[in-house]
Amino acid sequence: MRIVSLVGNRPQFVKAAPLCIALRAQGEEILVHSGQHYDPALADLFFDELGIPAPDHALEVGAGTPVRQLAVIMERFEQVLRDEEPDVVVVYGDTTTTLAGALTATKCGVPLAHVEAGLRSFDRSMPEEQNRVVTDHLSRVLLCPTRLGVDNLAAEGITAGVHLVGDVMFDASRMFAPLAARRPGPAAHGLEPGGYLLVTIHRAAATDTPEALDAMVEVLSSLGGPAIFPVHPRTRDRLAPDGRWHALGQVPGLVLAPPTGYLDFTSLLMGARAVVTDSGGVQKEAYFHGVPCITLRDTTEWMETVEGGFNTLTGMDPARVQAALTAISMPAGRPPFYGDGHAADAIARALVAELG
Repeated sequence: MRIVSLVGNRPQFVKAAPLCIALRAQGEEILVHSGQHYDPALADLFFDELGIPAPDHALEVGAGTPVRQLAVIMERFEQVLRDEEPDVVVVYGDTTTTLAGALTATKCGVPLAHVEAGLRSFDRSMPEEQNRVVTDHLSRVLLCPTRLGVDNLAAEGITAGVHLVGDVMFDASRMFAPLAARRPGPAAHGLEPGGYLLVTIHRAAATDTPEALDAMVEVLSSLGGPAIFPVHPRTRDRLAPDGRWHALGQVPGLVLAPPTGYLDFTSLLMGARAVVTDSGGVQKEAYFHGVPCITLRDTTEWMETVEGGFNTLTGMDPARVQAALTAISMPAGRPPFYGDGHAADAIARALVAELG
């Protein structure tokens, strides 16, 4: 089987680490990097430290609006598919890269497989929700991380080609946690294990308007204790005008750090007393490592973590964030919401079953 895998941002690099191994045990994988994350701190470092094979094709889409990135990826990816003639295209998650890969594969007549199929926040204003819904409805093989994902697809009339495989990010967590535990983590930033918050904010809803940026600054200024915020380049660029970045630099106890690699980030996560984030992937990573999560959104595609008491939705509201921090707790046990840590092997078997 000849497989083209398309990746483009940090969570996709993490998912590719275990999946590349499993796919290459089943057939020939051609890895394509869209360049959606083009900063070396968000791309090259992940390939190096996670042992991901060097991309066979780099589309180098670079900066731009989602529409521009979508168009450029599609144009360049089409040529890759014409040249490589794969049996299947594998896309991950819910990014611009995901949607571009799905549309291009479909237009070129190549079967599409979607890793992380079936996730729904039920908020169509989110670009990620738009991307994942369209991708699911174009896919021939739908690889669901959770039972809820299978149920969501069934509710939309999608039952053919659906496989419950578990979550490849859980595979990666199991693979790399021992390495992350040996990193300096909080000590490198003068923080005490268990005594600080880890913050990540990068989504468009939190960074694309002055009102959203002001709300972010207000939330971060109200945390009231040691916290570290590895700042996504896009977020820093948005904060720079009008004194917002300077204001955050004056918040007592808030460490503004550059972006980190996966291992250093995981080390910080494992030592945090809680995570404050708007990221989908970080919500799961907090769950994997038994760290309470506060999500700065009103919806999530990972409802298992909320219903199980591991994650609290607060929106970008300082009062709700403070209430969640005050009431923070972690249930004693963690159910296997995301499988057994062998999702990559299950995905490879599903592709062979459907297409091999």
